[in-house]
Amino acid sequence: MSLYSALYAGVAGLGAEATAMAVVADNISNINTIGYKGNDIQFRTLVSDGRARSAYTAGGVMAAPQALISKQGLLQASSNTTDLGIEGGGFFVVRETLNGNDVAFTRAGSFRPDEFGFLRNAAGMYLQGWRLDSFGEFTNTGNVQALTPVRVSDLTGAAAPSTKIDIRANLQSTAPLHTGAYAVGDIASGTIEPSFSRSFDIYDAQGTSHRVTMAYVRTGANTWQGELFAEPASDVTAAGGVLASGELRFNPDGSLIKDDAVYTSGFFDPVAITWANGAGSVPLRLGLGENGTISGLSQFGSESAMIAATTDGGVLGNIASIQVSEAGVLSAVFDNGVTRPVFQLPVATFPNPDGLTRISGNAYLLSDRSGNASIDIAGALGAGKIRSSTLEASTVDLAQEFSNMIRFQRAYSASSKIITTVDEMLAEVSNLKR
Repeated sequence: MSLYSALYAGVAGLGAEATAMAVVADNISNINTIGYKGNDIQFRTLVSDGRARSAYTAGGVMAAPQALISKQGLLQASSNTTDLGIEGGGFFVVRETLNGNDVAFTRAGSFRPDEFGFLRNAAGMYLQGWRLDSFGEFTNTGNVQALTPVRVSDLTGAAAPSTKIDIRANLQSTAPLHTGAYAVGDIASGTIEPSFSRSFDIYDAQGTSHRVTMAYVRTGANTWQGELFAEPASDVTAAGGVLASGELRFNPDGSLIKDDAVYTSGFFDPVAITWANGAGSVPLRLGLGENGTISGLSQFGSESAMIAATTDGGVLGNIASIQVSEAGVLSAVFDNGVTRPVFQLPVATFPNPDGLTRISGNAYLLSDRSGNASIDIAGALGAGKIRSSTLEASTVDLAQEFSNMIRFQRAYSASSKIITTVDEMLAEVSNLKR
């Protein structure tokens, strides 16, 4: 009879309001949890018979908690460079164990090095990333299982071979013109005096320093010949110490021509070096600028001069600090001033982040409602930017939670009143037999 359905509806109301109060309790208790996403509570009706006309059967109510995982929390400043926040959509990729396959996702970016140098957050989860090669590059296969735990302490005391020489220099357009014959090695041997030269210190894989010189001689209108050679030549196995040579051409406006359709030059190719001491090396890239620009070499009437030059490599020493760019490049800064990119941190995005499954430790797992994860560098394809020295605060609004607490408490009392009232009515029915 309808009276019993009213009793059941009251019980359903008690259960729904109790669930709602549990959501409020969870939100309030996590108000200071970094990266916590508050939950909302909605209610949905239960209908026993929607076609009723003369009689009505109560169905009751059911709680419907709603995850607000996609809601952005306030980014707050931190004094630790490995405290990371995401401005925009996406999640850090983490693992609960060091070598496990238990990939999870989180916005809790309070990462600190543990005793082995791995970055872990307050829940003990290991931050994952792509380890960069000697050229600062990586391959994104889209597979989260290809990510490795972020660890920087294993670089302490290591040596890194030089991978690049980037220069910004001007070659004087009115420099004396060399009109005689030229053969590879003439500049290195001193047979031809260069119009301009500059020396650099580069390093092999054992951290040993070597001196190389980049020299140029003007051979025609808007045309130069360049050589890169070791000093002394005995440092390398190449004949005469010559590591690279080639022609350089410039446009009438003084910008560099770097176009294989116009001419090819060995001076633009990576330089393979074989050290005489047996130390390892990697191909050396000569950053001479881009085609049609003055970003590297240029040719103007002013005096030949080196404007800026950078090289890398050497004995790394001890790590002084860690830096993370907004694109997610994690670099180690060593006490000798060398900065080396070590990891690229990915940001994982989902078609429906609110459909993720919550787990302990303020992290989430894939579900059929969330869709598959897409991992990209920060700031690309909808992924948010990574902010170093920031932490995302909890999204819980304390005033709103207290208001909800009052509402749910009143509703719980009202549902209990339904039960006591129905009980009295059933007692009246029981008394009819007397």
